[in-house]
Amino acid sequence: MAVTPAPAGGDPADGGPARGDPGGRAPAGRMLVLRALGLGDLLTAVPALRALRRGARSAGGPGARIILAAPDALAPLARATGAVDAVLDRSGLAGPPLRAGPVDTAVNLHGSGPRSHRLLAAARPRRLLAFARPGLPESGGPEWDAGEHEVARWCRLVGAYGFDADPGDLDLPRPRTASPAPGAVVVHPGAAYPARRWPAERFAAVAAALRDAGERVVVTGGPGETALAGRVAVGAGPGAAADLSGRTPLPALAALIAGARLVVCGDTGVAHLATAYRTPSVVLFGPTPPDLWGPPPDRSEHTVLWAGRRGDPHGAAPDPGLLEIGADEAVRASVRALAAHDRRTGHRDTALLRGT
Repeated sequence: MAVTPAPAGGDPADGGPARGDPGGRAPAGRMLVLRALGLGDLLTAVPALRALRRGARSAGGPGARIILAAPDALAPLARATGAVDAVLDRSGLAGPPLRAGPVDTAVNLHGSGPRSHRLLAAARPRRLLAFARPGLPESGGPEWDAGEHEVARWCRLVGAYGFDADPGDLDLPRPRTASPAPGAVVVHPGAAYPARRWPAERFAAVAAALRDAGERVVVTGGPGETALAGRVAVGAGPGAAADLSGRTPLPALAALIAGARLVVCGDTGVAHLATAYRTPSVVLFGPTPPDLWGPPPDRSEHTVLWAGRRGDPHGAAPDPGLLEIGADEAVRASVRALAAHDRRTGHRDTALLRGT
């Protein structure tokens, strides 16, 4: 199981004793944090991670370390938070035990157990910070609240153990990687489950309208989303949108979002990147409501479109509520977001707005 260390300082979490402790006892402030999920999951946990970092340094001094069990592909962004020293490659809960070396404190930012609790307990930490779970005496934390926003949930958990977290502490520093399309409008049609995927032809209509307004439009998607992104690019018409799908690994994608004029996407990790870089966004929600996973309501640069209908977020077909959002509505929201951005920055108005 690979561990990706921070660029400088400290020992890699290689399963051996911590430096300066020949007996293998964990020093105070050495934390193992479980968040073995995706991009959006990492970004919604940033305020809690930063609170843990501050507390670990207070308890353990400058030598305190936080090891995050998460997919290795997320390591660049995990390090960019300033809260993580090393990433222990883990995606999901299946697999061998977590081998992070001696652990003083284990923190469950993954779920409410029991599998995630037990996975961390097997690392034999001195203490486990987790939500309460019946039948697991080692988990004596606060109760889980299924109606809580994801950011607030993890801030509340660490706060119950004395770590002061700010739910608004979501920003990331701008990437050093150059954007492959600076100043573009980014259209991202993909999502983890079909229930959260707005139809490709509607994304294409948005891309075409914004190109006609004078915007440079690019379509993004992961390696498994190239066919979907291609349909959007082709459907938008010749020259309307450049297809960057499959060609933007995470550092390049982060740079693209950080330097974009606008992001149009569904309820997925790219929306959380837009929040982290304060890039204007139009996010189409359904079937999960935005008050559980949406951008902070006090950030006016982000526009949420939601029909008000809940459904199964893991469904095999686009959610009926999501389908109630029309392409014209998304175009209008995009135009308003671009115009507001231009007013804030002193840039040009869009041609589409001038023509309405």
